[in-house]
Amino acid sequence: MSLPFPPGRPTLATRPGAFPPQPAAFCEPVGYSAVALNHVIDFKEKKQEIIKPVSPSELFPSLPIVQGTSKKIKVLTRLTLVVSDPSHCNLLRSTSANIRLYDIIAVFPKTEKLFHIACTTLDVDLVCINVTEKLPFYFRRPPVNMAIDRGIYFELLYTPAIKDSTMRRYTISNAISLMQICKGKNIVISSAAERPLELRGPYDVANLGLLFGLPEGEAKAAVSTNCRATMLHGETRKSACGVVYTVKKPRKVEEEETAVPACKKAKTQA
Repeated sequence: MSLPFPPGRPTLATRPGAFPPQPAAFCEPVGYSAVALNHVIDFKEKKQEIIKPVSPSELFPSLPIVQGTSKKIKVLTRLTLVVSDPSHCNLLRSTSANIRLYDIIAVFPKTEKLFHIACTTLDVDLVCINVTEKLPFYFRRPPVNMAIDRGIYFELLYTPAIKDSTMRRYTISNAISLMQICKGKNIVISSAAERPLELRGPYDVANLGLLFGLPEGEAKAAVSTNCRATMLHGETRKSACGVVYTVKKPRKVEEEETAVPACKKAKTQA
């Protein structure tokens, strides 16, 4: 979900499960708990440089409290790159200090080649899917599966489907095409709302997920656990090259028998 800041400010974009602090009076009852300040760079318009993210303390002197809790809203920073040429991806491959300052990095590929690059090689957290027009390519299973294995999530917007009947058709069509390949895995649904009236609550967004072809469980995950996983993926990208976790290996029956003392074995056999 996104709301415009005053001129000169980045776009305000929130993930489902989060709500924007502006306007707080409208969004507090909806049930969102985090907000991301989205800085969009479109290389097609003009040559742009990645700037440092705006500090949340500069924009919001005091953060509202999440409804039903005593916690304040969590404010994140997000960078979205709209790429239409392979050379635009070099900026993500560079070791820019400003890129590492953003909590979430998203890429909006315009062609099939760039979509394949984003899924297989780029170090990003989100791949944005175009829902305002017919896709110029078909989704293919290998790059989508590789993105899922790498922990990258696909972002779908629902506001275009609310605003216009033509874009609603494109949104549903493109979403269903993606669901046929990814089977509902690693999907995040957000809004890109420009006005408060275009904002919907998490439960409404989950119901829209069913319309997009998501199973019920995956539709709920698209507005809850997948959003948190995207944030954690961003933290991992900033702090390390990967995550190591341990799993307790189940013991085999033979190992359990060898672990029994010999004296106990003799008693049981007797």
